[in-house]
Amino acid sequence: MTQIQSMNDPEMTKSRSSEFAAIPSVDRLLHDPGVIALVETYGHSATSDAVREVLADARSRMRSNEKVGPAQLHPDTLTQRISERLETAAAPSLRRVFNLTGTVLHTNLGRAPLPPEVIDAITEAALQPSNLEFNIEKGRRGDRDDHLESRICALTGAEAATVVNNNAAAVLLTLNSLALRKEVAVSRGELIEIGGSFRIPDIMARAGCRLHEVGTTNRTHLHDFANAMGKRMALIMKVHTSNYVVEGFTASVAERDLAALAHENDLPFVVDLGSGSLVDLSRWGLPHEPTPRETLASGADIVTFSGDKLLGGPQAGIIVGTKDLVAKIRRNPMKRAMRLGKLSIAALDAVLRLYDDPDRLPEKLPSLRWLVRSPTDIAAAAERLMPQLKAWVGDRGTVSLQSVESQIGSGAQPAGALPSTAIAIHPSGGKRGQGTRLRKLNELLRALPLPVIGRVENDALVLDLRCLDDEDAFVAQLAAESAGLDTP
Repeated sequence: MTQIQSMNDPEMTKSRSSEFAAIPSVDRLLHDPGVIALVETYGHSATSDAVREVLADARSRMRSNEKVGPAQLHPDTLTQRISERLETAAAPSLRRVFNLTGTVLHTNLGRAPLPPEVIDAITEAALQPSNLEFNIEKGRRGDRDDHLESRICALTGAEAATVVNNNAAAVLLTLNSLALRKEVAVSRGELIEIGGSFRIPDIMARAGCRLHEVGTTNRTHLHDFANAMGKRMALIMKVHTSNYVVEGFTASVAERDLAALAHENDLPFVVDLGSGSLVDLSRWGLPHEPTPRETLASGADIVTFSGDKLLGGPQAGIIVGTKDLVAKIRRNPMKRAMRLGKLSIAALDAVLRLYDDPDRLPEKLPSLRWLVRSPTDIAAAAERLMPQLKAWVGDRGTVSLQSVESQIGSGAQPAGALPSTAIAIHPSGGKRGQGTRLRKLNELLRALPLPVIGRVENDALVLDLRCLDDEDAFVAQLAAESAGLDTP
């Protein structure tokens, strides 16, 4: 009967001690030429920490009785692992990706990308001191809203405007300023929830006002609002229904009628537009989206909308309306906690200046360029990319062209569809294990130097090419990784 050698056996103890002794010291590695080069790049502190982590990992593997041979402890091998740790630690968390989901304004993927003119403006503001809150003409303190207000008013027809860090903040600040400890009338069909669990009822509660639900989910009439009027009512609010459409037996109240009712009762009428396009998108064949100018012309006293959705700018919440109400909102102490920084102000100002020439907006704004991209152009791109995708997939799947529908995203026209073309990858093999193979393909695309984000649909990985405008970079990394697809 073979006896198991005891760990107390002197020979085994001597062997184990010899293995641990083969691990170089931290000081020895720090004097290795390869590690010295890493110190020059990443600094002594970060490199020392990485050296300790790599050596601690080797000791841990030995304690787990894992075989760690001389080759794994060679200075070149250890230096490579140290370099990989440092490179991973130094890499930015926010990374560029290819958005091939078919959703143009994808909240999880950063919504609207910014044009070069905006990047230049951000760089200028970041590099040097600026008159952020200084009035150069008067030689005294100024207001950061001054850099944006006149341009926003010119584009929307508003008397006044102010800006905060996103539209959720714009809604919260407006409600807290105009309806604190009072009631706000909203149709039940507009009590929305959008991404990140943003719910109108919750925002109202946090704003310190009470929600007064009016009508039903599918039908709300003017008399429902009229019956809700009372001493505690502070304002009437209409909310753009993001991410869903109620169809069938429905009814809603026109903005003009709600404005008239509000004004008859000496109340302001507030509209949250959400996406808020500054121009009529139908001029480019897109679904019409209400604009702030149209909404104000219908009688709204305050309109809130986003800067980073259909407007195509940085994250921001824009509040436009009458001078007295905007002034009241601006005086709210919470305004300071929600204000824009200088980089966002520079970016938004640069984007708004592009609207001086609306005919050229599709050339200037990447998000609008993607939205109006012709189906023919997308189909031609798909034909060009088919060979590269087939080579990358190899015998792990089949690749085919597929007619699909893109969407605007971020709550803008959820039922509006944009004809597009996608490349669909179906994993090889039968139904059994198909989910695992599909997940593996998805993971491999996300693991590329520039991660590719598609969508899984009908047992295939679908890559909608509407937002792909850097084919060279896309093809280059596929070619570099074409041999790296392991068998799922």
